[in-house]
Amino acid sequence: METPLPKVTQKRQVTAIIILLLLWEAGSQIIKYSVLEERDSGSFVANLAKDLGLGLGELASRGAQILFKGNKQHLQIEKKSGNLILKEKLDREDLCGDTDPCILHFQVLLKNPVQFIQGELQIQDVNDHAPEFLENEILLKISESSHPGSAYPLKIAQDLDVGSNTVQNYKISSNFYFHLFTRNHTDGRKYPELVLDQELDREELPKLRLTLTAMDGGSPPKTGTSQVLIIVLDVNDNAPEFAQQLYQVQVPENSPIGSLVITVSARDLDAGTHGELSYSFFQSSNQVIQAFEVNTVTGDIRLKKKLDFEEIRSYLMEIEASDGGGLSGKCTVAIEVMDVNDNAPELTISLLINDIPENTPDTVVAVFGISDSDSDNNGKMMCSIQDHLPFLLKLTIENFYTLVTEGALDREEKAEYNYIITITVTDMGTPRLKTEHNITVLVSDVNDNAPAFTQTSYTLWVRENNSPALHIGSVSATDPDAGANAQNYTINLNSFFHIKISGSDEGIIYPELVLDRALDREKQQEFSLTLTALDGGLPPRSGATNIHIVILDVNDNAPQFSQAIYETQAPENSPVGSFIAKVSAGDADSGINADISYSFFDASEDILTTFHINPFSGEIILRLLLDYELQRLVVLVRDNGEPPLSASVTLHVLLVDGFSQPYLPPPEAEAAAAAPADPLTVYLVVALASVSSLFLFSVLVFVAVRLCRRAGAASAGRCAVPEGHFPGHLLDVSGTGTLSQSYQYEVCLTGGAGTNEFKFLKPILPTVQAQDPGRNSDENPTFRNSLGFNFQ
Repeated sequence: METPLPKVTQKRQVTAIIILLLLWEAGSQIIKYSVLEERDSGSFVANLAKDLGLGLGELASRGAQILFKGNKQHLQIEKKSGNLILKEKLDREDLCGDTDPCILHFQVLLKNPVQFIQGELQIQDVNDHAPEFLENEILLKISESSHPGSAYPLKIAQDLDVGSNTVQNYKISSNFYFHLFTRNHTDGRKYPELVLDQELDREELPKLRLTLTAMDGGSPPKTGTSQVLIIVLDVNDNAPEFAQQLYQVQVPENSPIGSLVITVSARDLDAGTHGELSYSFFQSSNQVIQAFEVNTVTGDIRLKKKLDFEEIRSYLMEIEASDGGGLSGKCTVAIEVMDVNDNAPELTISLLINDIPENTPDTVVAVFGISDSDSDNNGKMMCSIQDHLPFLLKLTIENFYTLVTEGALDREEKAEYNYIITITVTDMGTPRLKTEHNITVLVSDVNDNAPAFTQTSYTLWVRENNSPALHIGSVSATDPDAGANAQNYTINLNSFFHIKISGSDEGIIYPELVLDRALDREKQQEFSLTLTALDGGLPPRSGATNIHIVILDVNDNAPQFSQAIYETQAPENSPVGSFIAKVSAGDADSGINADISYSFFDASEDILTTFHINPFSGEIILRLLLDYELQRLVVLVRDNGEPPLSASVTLHVLLVDGFSQPYLPPPEAEAAAAAPADPLTVYLVVALASVSSLFLFSVLVFVAVRLCRRAGAASAGRCAVPEGHFPGHLLDVSGTGTLSQSYQYEVCLTGGAGTNEFKFLKPILPTVQAQDPGRNSDENPTFRNSLGFNFQ
């Protein structure tokens, strides 16, 4: 179908017209920039975002793109900064040749929404070429009859630069006969002329060699030289003259090489060698010399190479006719290259979206521009696609089109549009030339299904104390939508696990639960995590499942007793089967790792025959009558883990008599006997009751004497302190049935074993805790009981 003639409603036509007018208005503005040639790639040109009045980052969000003719890319955009920079080093001479100014046209395409801005980039010349003469030697024949003031044009130097950087002046080496005059031509070039200052005498000076120097306008100027050889001739008073001073001709660009372009003709009234003419180019550019040749005898000008209207549209040259006497005449030949339809239209895709989501009408599929290097009707074009397709071509601005969907596409109805959309561009030349470009459009799925797991909850088991980076397991979700499904997985924030995403050869990704640090079942026995799957839609859809992680126990905790040391008291006359004590231990592990058993550790035969320990309860009972030497038991507790772990604890058994007084252990008794002169320390039971001082004294003396006898005669005059404490008694000292609290005092006999002299040292609290040895040296401390009484 031809463009743009879609059958749409009146409302859509009005909207399209408004949009086109807005786009045309936006595209009609022209931004102009200038840059020096030979600047390095990446050089700053301008801030495009600022010039277009766009905010920072708006160029990137709108998909800005620079378009040059023929899909060349001389500029590029830094999307973040909005700067326009050179993509490559530009050579003005390669791009424009002699054309000045050198202007490259481009367009700025903003894709979202679509907007075009016309631009011009002027390449400014730098002085990177020196003047150069085509010949190292210029031959000039001057008649000796020439009068002073006669001017003789010299061949100019070529300089590929333009403007002030091209040839600006000439000078000639110092001599007595000539000076140099630089003449400005109508085409802007400088022409040197040698002016005769005084008459020549061939017999005196048959020839003269001078140096011609050409200088450009650079700073500093660049120069080029050529030698001027002047041959002094005999008199030749007639110079050649052309039949026309200006020859004009039109040449089709498709003319074959060798074709005759035009013939120039001159005549000379002189006879002999003075009348024989030779034709040649005079001061012609490289472009002329490369494209044409002149027959020196006939004056025929023919093609040396194919002409290209799109490259050079006209040539201007000067032809010189020289006679045998050194005189010459000149004419100008203007050649206009005629365009023929030898260039097919070109199509440049700026934006192409092969994958179109379903249910989205008026979606842009492609943005492209068309161009034709030919002129007039040969360069006029029309664009079309096939009929009966759900697509439309819309003209945005001149020679730029957008391909859009005509209606919503339904993926469920047809999963893939295998139609090859053929964009045909035809010019209006004779014969007509056309270009076709094929686009295949696929319909993609809309994200209307969320990822889903097969189960709402998963349970994983893992042992504690594993090394980090352990892969625990993998659970993946499925998504019935096409295209990108579960693109990512996340797990709720925790200190022990993270998700690692892996992929299969089929392109399916799945999450792996990875351990970050070792687990401790004794601190936390299980975890509950939420695994979330996100698909690749915009906005994304998600599905979640619960990951329940149960920590399996490892035997990494030894049993621990509830006390660091156990102490107990047992009457010396305790019967067999009596309960002595109970040790208790616990294990932080679980299962068989926490099943513990008790036993004696490193026990002698006497201990094993005297005591029995229940391996399950830790209760210790008597098997035999007690011996006062049996005081220290070591109990071992062991769990049933693999390997088993164990711990031990010491149990001190304190033997007491009828007064609940502990027996002095033999090692301490021996140590006390070895001591030099310390007073004997005894523990007394003092009943706080209404008793006479005589009764109290009698009781104290009785107890002190008995303790001293227990300690042995060797301890006379010394104080002994037992390892353990014993509780006070409740005594009925008044005979009335009233009980009173008793207190323990440390007393010391001050005399010998046969004396009754003693004194109170300090009170002993009625606890089962170890004696504080640091307080033994304090005499007569103040003690306050719970009733508020003070004792010294």
